[in-house]
Amino acid sequence: MPATPAYDSLCATYTRLHRFRHFQSLGMWDGAVNMPPGGNETRASALAELGLLVHGIETDPKVKDLIGAAEQEPLDEPGRANVREIRRSWQRANLLPSDLVQARTMATSRCEHAWREQRGKHDWKGFLPNLREVVALVRREARLLGEAQGLVPYDALMDRHEPGVRSADVERIFGDVKTWLPGFIRTAVERRKADPAPDARGPFPVERQRALGLAVMKLLGFDFERGRLDASTHPFCGGVPEDVRLTTRYDEGDFAASFMAVIHETGHARYEQNLPRDTVALPVGRARSAGIHESQSLSFEMQVARSPAFLRFIAPVIREHLGDQPALSADNLVRRYRRVQPDLIRVEADELCYPAHIILRFEIERALVDGAIEPEDIPALWDAKMREYLGLDTRGNYKDGCMQDIHWAIGLVGYFPSYTLGAMCAAQYFAAIRRAVPDLDARIGAGDLQPVFEWLRANIWRHGSRYETDELMRRATGEALNPAHFKAHLESRYLS
Repeated sequence: MPATPAYDSLCATYTRLHRFRHFQSLGMWDGAVNMPPGGNETRASALAELGLLVHGIETDPKVKDLIGAAEQEPLDEPGRANVREIRRSWQRANLLPSDLVQARTMATSRCEHAWREQRGKHDWKGFLPNLREVVALVRREARLLGEAQGLVPYDALMDRHEPGVRSADVERIFGDVKTWLPGFIRTAVERRKADPAPDARGPFPVERQRALGLAVMKLLGFDFERGRLDASTHPFCGGVPEDVRLTTRYDEGDFAASFMAVIHETGHARYEQNLPRDTVALPVGRARSAGIHESQSLSFEMQVARSPAFLRFIAPVIREHLGDQPALSADNLVRRYRRVQPDLIRVEADELCYPAHIILRFEIERALVDGAIEPEDIPALWDAKMREYLGLDTRGNYKDGCMQDIHWAIGLVGYFPSYTLGAMCAAQYFAAIRRAVPDLDARIGAGDLQPVFEWLRANIWRHGSRYETDELMRRATGEALNPAHFKAHLESRYLS
């Protein structure tokens, strides 16, 4: 095999970066799960220091020379894909000065801590100064990235999560959704009035909900030797493929939110745990994009777990852990998860209303980055769009309104479109899976989820970032992203 010294050096450098990022992820996970409030400032400083170290390694001038040399070496196709992803990561890192990296880490750590403390108190006024600081830094970052890449600022941020996707693409896709979604919601709401589904009545002790979550994670194939489940204010999947950390939140009066959150995060985790092992520390071994990542969680939560077949299978497991009552019968669970009712909370929204939550956030954050609005304008604009899209009033309700998500507090701007893009990818996957496995629903109903796992492993998980997103979708399903599959899925499940 020909010698590839430059490529080998690059791989060693990015393996080292992966190991440092492992501890970054654990520091952030611990801050959300275990850290006492008084440790926040010190933790922020430690993470900022580690972030500077990572940034310094990736921006070392020697890396640029190694990339150029590696591009001339006789690499195989996966190796060339790895160099492509390394160059993408290197370019992004080199466009951001170290003082911005440090300031952003400190500001987002403070803002996240403030969010955890102030959200439950509806303390928008107290939260606003921290959010202003984060927004100012995000705008600076977006401007620097955009100027260097020839992109408008918001597109530069979105490119980090969805390489190659632009806000004009998202606006076109979402614009089409806005033409049919309100009618779908109205029709589904009216139909479900004639077929009501009572909610299960608690209390449901946290330890029983946790046991149910662990049982479902096992059914979904989660590897507990390389991950764990904990509780936090906002459910998330973190860590690294070798050490995946999931969280959920519990409400003793309503088990459903935690139940579906665990399934959602397990979808993320299965993707991480099944990324290619030989390149797990390298950019080519990472998840392809945020949208592809969300498509995994939504494949598990929306396509599988909310399907009538799965709900009929899992109903006895739910009753075994939470007790028997009519609302936990298989038939009622099927009705419950076909119910469409506009709700204030994104993570608790039904599948049909969920895109409206995402469109609202996309439109607000794009205006925020572009400078069309300021942070103090968010509550009024949020309320106006909630009224327009879902007919809901959020005036004065900051906790369940514009403070409900952690994303803006941690500077995660440009990510929200990925949720609905991911839902569209998931619907397209399952159209392809059903073509390959005509009796898929019967097998899911019998508790056999292997056809889903095997298809995802073969077509998505094992490839990591080897292919660009459009190419990955074409190889997996025969076509690039086609939102028509998502619309057809919603019609079939909620309007038929």
